[in-house]
Amino acid sequence: MDKAMNLQEIIDRFDLTVLTEPRDFLTIQPAGGYSSDLLSCVMAGAKSNTLWITLQAHLNIVAVGALLEVAAIIITENARPEAGTISKANQQGVVLLSTSRTTYEINGRLWEMGIHTRG
Repeated sequence: MDKAMNLQEIIDRFDLTVLTEPRDFLTIQPAGGYSSDLLSCVMAGAKSNTLWITLQAHLNIVAVGALLEVAAIIITENARPEAGTISKANQQGVVLLSTSRTTYEINGRLWEMGIHTRG
């Protein structure tokens, strides 16, 4: 990334809906991004402090997000997790964000902003 962007800037720029409890998103600076709907791929390929972009909205994304200590999970295409999933995310400290945009669009826009996959 050319300029480190914080999570609040990303939320504002993409008009993302914050599904979990508010936090100081200004202090969270994602180190990159990863996109997949297959949990085993995410566990093998995503790094800590990255943005995970997915269409999945079930409880298991919280477990994977907590395990990897992701910066946030962006859930695309208006997929909405159930209240229990949001509650578990709050307990685990996992930030859940939602958008109506497609995964493809979010990935492209993040890339244009300089948020790339770190190796």
